[in-house]
Order: sequence, then C-alpha cells, then structure tokens
Amino acid sequence: MNDRSALELLLAAGPLTRVDLGRMTGLSKVTASQLLARLQERDLVEVVGTRSAGRGPNAELYAVRPGCSYSIGVELNPDVAEAAVADVTGAVIGSVTAPVAAEVTAGGGSDSRRLVHDLALAAAADAGIGLADVDDVVIGMPGVVDPSTGDIELSFDLPGWHRGMRDLLAADLGCDVTFENDVNLAAVAERAEGAGRDVDDMVLLWIGRGVGLAVVLSGHLHRGATGAAGEIGYLPMPGVPSPASVERPAKGAFQALVGAGAVDELAAEYGIVADGAAAAVRAALAGGGAAADGFLRAFSHRLALGVASVCTVVDPALVVVAGEVGAAGGDQLCEMVGDDVRRIAPVNPRVVPTTVPNAPVLRGAVLTAVDHARQTLFASTE
Repeated sequence: MNDRSALELLLAAGPLTRVDLGRMTGLSKVTASQLLARLQERDLVEVVGTRSAGRGPNAELYAVRPGCSYSIGVELNPDVAEAAVADVTGAVIGSVTAPVAAEVTAGGGSDSRRLVHDLALAAAADAGIGLADVDDVVIGMPGVVDPSTGDIELSFDLPGWHRGMRDLLAADLGCDVTFENDVNLAAVAERAEGAGRDVDDMVLLWIGRGVGLAVVLSGHLHRGATGAAGEIGYLPMPGVPSPASVERPAKGAFQALVGAGAVDELAAEYGIVADGAAAAVRAALAGGGAAADGFLRAFSHRLALGVASVCTVVDPALVVVAGEVGAAGGDQLCEMVGDDVRRIAPVNPRVVPTTVPNAPVLRGAVLTAVDHARQTLFASTE
C-alpha cells in the first residue's frame, strides 16, 4: 500500500525528495528510503535531479519512470481512425492516422482486427517502442458499449463491429483492450483538461454528423445499466416521427432536429449557403442580419429542447456543447441555448462551448488508457 501511495503521489505531485515523500505519506525517512529503493529496483522510479537541502548535500529528486508503462488511445470513425501512444505520465509520444476501408466498417472480424493491429503497430513504431511494450488500449467509437465488459453492444455507424471484438483484439495485441463510447471519452477529456475541471455534475452534448450526450454525476461517468445512457439522438421529440428501429435513429427523434443533416436543411430554409452544417453556423454568426438571426434562434431552440429534457432529470451545474457543429456556435450560441433552457424548464445550468477543441475523443481515449494502465501498475505493487 505504501508503494502504491508513493507512485500515486509521484505522478500527481512529483518530482519529490525522500523527505517530501515521507512528509506527504506519514512514513519515516528510513521507510521512505526503503520504499524508493524497492521501486528503483523494479525500474518504476528514477532520480531526475537534485534540490538544495541547505547546509547538507543536495537531496535527490525522484519521479516515476515514464517508460515503465505505455498505453494507446484510438478514435475510430467510419472513414478514419487515429491512434496516440502515451507513457505513464500521460504525455503523448507517438501518433498515427489511417483511412478506414468500407469493408472494415461493414464487415468487422478479421478486417477490423487487422485495422486495429496495424494502427497500434504504426503508432508504437512512431513512439519508438514495440507493440509488446503496450499495456492497455482504449478504443473510442460511436455506439453503445457494455459497461460491465467493455465490449460493443450496438454501433449503427460501424455495423460490422459487434460483441466479441474486444476479446479478439485483446488476444491479437497481447494486452487489455476496452471499447468506450466516443462522447463519453470527450467528456473524460473535458473534465480532465477543459471546461469541466472541478465540476462534479455536468453533461456534454455532442452535435456533429451524429448526436450524443455524456453524463457525469458526482464526479463519475454515468453509463447506465446497459451502456445506453446519453444516447440522446433517440430522444422522442414532439412533431418529429419516432424511429421505426433503433438501428436508424437519424430517421426521427432528436437526431432529426439537430444532427448535421438537419442543420444543413435548416440553414437552407433561411437562405444560408455554406459548405456543411458547421460552416453554416459560423457563417450565421459572422454574417448577422434577420436571416442569420432567425437560423441561430431556431437552432438554439431545437438544442434547448434536448438540453432541457436532460437537465430536468439530472440538474447538472454545467452543460458543455461539443462536436464539430456544436462547437462552431461558440459562446454566442451557448448563451442563446442557456436562455432558452431557462425559459422552458426550472433549471439553471451554465452552458459553455468545449475548451478541448483538438481531438477530444482521442485525448479522452488516451487518458482512459493511461488510467487503466496505472491501476494495473499500482495493483502490481500490492
């Protein structure tokens, strides 16, 4: 337990001297010295410098050796996949991007295994390590993931990916593999490094080609009993036909109001010409005028219907709007959504745009993989 506590402290507050470590853990100098010697023998800790100790000799500074564990985060989409390698400190040391062939999206099985294998191999090579050095892989993807097994339950964007893929990939890569919903991973990144820092109750609304939601309650990601918590694209909406099948959410419900395709159609109604939904939002914000204002108000009201539905149930302190289309609205759209929500529901969340604009899903996958690897590392000291 002392070894685990020391590793956690060195990762959170290091580098530290023997005296620092003893003071922060309540251990004697002798016990702290023995502890550090054990961790050095296992190549988990190393001396990284010295600090002046006054009259006596300089005190050695200890830190966790970055290379004692490596993890890979993957963001998997129907057309492209990205992977990043991080050491135990969370620093990214290698990355790679690759196209996803249509047969991989549809077929799964050996094609999917080969895609992930080649992607992980290339990312590891870019980091200057071997695939055998990797301890954990987390794959973020659109769809429902079983929270108890980390395996795929449903992905309409990647129909060939199914239950059993986790074990197949783990056996192939020789390390732990976990799938996670992509929007949940964006929320992980937001809580760690973005607007959600120090916020215990928040939701992240993802508006892009697809629509999703992540819910954080009391500081913990809420996945639900089956992993379907946050599948807000299926939320029934007045005046919008409900989907005939769960495999086709884009045919109705909230997805049909605010997904990229719906925003394109809304922009056309107001005479806004742009290359895609995100560009239409940016053009409306920049252009001004009655048409642009009408488009933004209509879009804000649509978003507010979904946000209010969620907030009246979980009452979060913070709503983060993310995804290519959502983030394009910036502070102005978020302010409008917040006003609309307060008008139609007895809640008062702060609505803000994401502050993790660059690959939040991939970053969340990396952070989650690093956390998994750390827990394994800590467990090995007990």
